[in-house]
Formats: sequence, C-alpha cells, structure tokens
Amino acid sequence: MQEQPYLNDNEELQQLNVVSLFTLVGMTITAVMGLISLFNGDFILASTLFLASFIYLLGYYAYQKFNNIELSSAIVLYSLYLLMFYLTYTGGVENTGPLWIYIVAPVSVFIHGLKRGLINIALFVIIISTIMFMPTTIIAHAEYSIEFKIRLLTSFLTVTFLSALYEYSREKSYKQALELSKKYQQLAHFDPLTQLSNRRGALSLLTQKKACIVHNQQPCSIIICDVDLFKKINDQYGHNAGDAVLVELAKIFTKNTREQDCIARWGGEEFLFILPQTLAKNANILAEKIQETLQNHLVNYEGEKIKVTVSMGIEQFNGDQSIDEVINNADKYLYQAKNAGRNQIYPKF
Repeated sequence: MQEQPYLNDNEELQQLNVVSLFTLVGMTITAVMGLISLFNGDFILASTLFLASFIYLLGYYAYQKFNNIELSSAIVLYSLYLLMFYLTYTGGVENTGPLWIYIVAPVSVFIHGLKRGLINIALFVIIISTIMFMPTTIIAHAEYSIEFKIRLLTSFLTVTFLSALYEYSREKSYKQALELSKKYQQLAHFDPLTQLSNRRGALSLLTQKKACIVHNQQPCSIIICDVDLFKKINDQYGHNAGDAVLVELAKIFTKNTREQDCIARWGGEEFLFILPQTLAKNANILAEKIQETLQNHLVNYEGEKIKVTVSMGIEQFNGDQSIDEVINNADKYLYQAKNAGRNQIYPKF
C-alpha cells in the first residue's frame, strides 16, 4: 500500500505560497523604492531597484509558468543577496541600506531549510563584513562607524539565531506530524497482528486495480482463503495459539506470492489475495502450492504442533463486474469448498 502524501504536498504547497507571496511583495517594495529614488534624483539606485523588481517578477513568472519551486526560490533568494550587497556597498539612502539585511535570515532558512540556509547565511555574513570592513583606500564604498558595523552584525546574528531556532522547531514539528501520519496510515490500512493489509487497505487497492482492468484490459484474480476449523483451534489451544496460527499463515502466504501481489487479513480468520495480471487458472496454481506447503507444515506453539488447513474460493475480474460482485462470487466458491469437506479449492480448473 502506498502512503498518502498529504503532509508532503501540504509542506510543498506552503513553501510555494510563501515564495510566491515574497516575490510579489519584493517586486512591489523595490518598485516603490525605485520610484522614490527616481523622484529624489538618485538614478543609479533607482535603476538598481527597478532591476531587482524585474528579477522578482521573473521569479514569480518561473513559479506561475513552470511551477518550478527550485528555480523560483533561487531567483528570489540570490537576487535578494545581491541587492543587499549593493545596498551595503553604496549605503543606499543616507547609509541606511544595510538595515535591510535582516530579512535575509528568515527567508534563507525557510527557503533552503536549516542546514543549507545557515551555510548561505554564513557566506552572506562573510561577504557583508568584507564589504563594510574593507578599507576605502582599496575600494571606495560607503563608510560606517565601527559601532554601527559591530551592532549591525551582532543584531543580524541574533536575528539569524532566532530564525534558525524557529526553523528547527518548525522542521521538528513537521517531522513529528509526518511520523504520526505514517503511524495512523499504518493503523488505518494494516493489520497489527499479521502486518498484512487490512480490509480497508485491500478495498483501496482493489479500487485501483479495477481502474487498471478497465483501462488496460489486464487480468486480475482474487482468492478468499479461510482457516478450517479455526474456532476449534482457539477452543483447544487458546486464543493466543489462534493468533500464532494467523501470524504463521501470513508468513507462508507472503513467502509464496510475488512482490506485486497483495495479501490482506480480510477479517477474523479470512485472508484475501489480490493477484494483478493473473488469470483464475494461474491463481488456482498458487492456491494449490499453498495447500501443498501446509500439507507438510505444523505450527509450533508452546510445545504444541498444530495442523492447519485452509479452504479457498477464486474469482477473476472482468470489466463488467463490480468489486462487490467479484468478492461475493469468490465468497460463494469458498463456501462450496467448505461444504465439500474443507481443505478444498473452488472452482476446479
């Protein structure tokens, strides 16, 4: 059975929405700031901001057109870094450009995750520090007081720590939710005793196979298997012995079937075999193989050796039958096998 990817899809959707929102907000803010700089006569800064706004637009287009989160995120994040480098290098408006770097930390860890985000931030801090502390005699750039530079970097690292702490908590909570989802998925679709699919899981798989049968005209057969005189085993040896028999049978069934086959605990002492790409006559061969295995097999339980036999009913899907019809037909064959003296397979091939 395949796990439902609900949480993974939800996480990816959330990231897509945040990146999309950030590109729109970034595009709008840089465009407005560009207009203000143009009005103030700072044509170089205005051109840079308009360019940044256009790059954000490209990031949004990459998301809308190609639905490519990696490309869109890279455009948004690294264009943000370049803009921060430029504002720090030039000083922006009255040397306030570096104050925008605080948005880098939360955006980095959200888009790239905690580990990669922190690596990016570390490289960002090295480049920003190099720009600010490099002597103007080497390369001319905006000058900042030593107190401003130290406080700016200290406060930025504090914001980075808080952003990392939040992202760590968010990732931890997400992983816990994912584990719970897997656990509940397991409980919902698998039998805890035999570790086979349960009735719900089998019905879900049958629905999928029914669609394949209709679409691809592929054969599919089912076997309903019932343990003979199971009540007698419980009465004579105890219910724990009955559980041991079911577990042992599950192992035997699994060992004798293919990887693409599904075995489910259909209910009580009944099992359901779902055999894709299998004709009824081939399902009969499998049933005979299982009965031959059980013929020479004893279940050991607390020193007792328990002889177990099973009865089986086989039915093959066709395009016109519903799932209920196929199961009911197999069930009727099972009762014919029971009435014929048990340890039988019906229909005969």
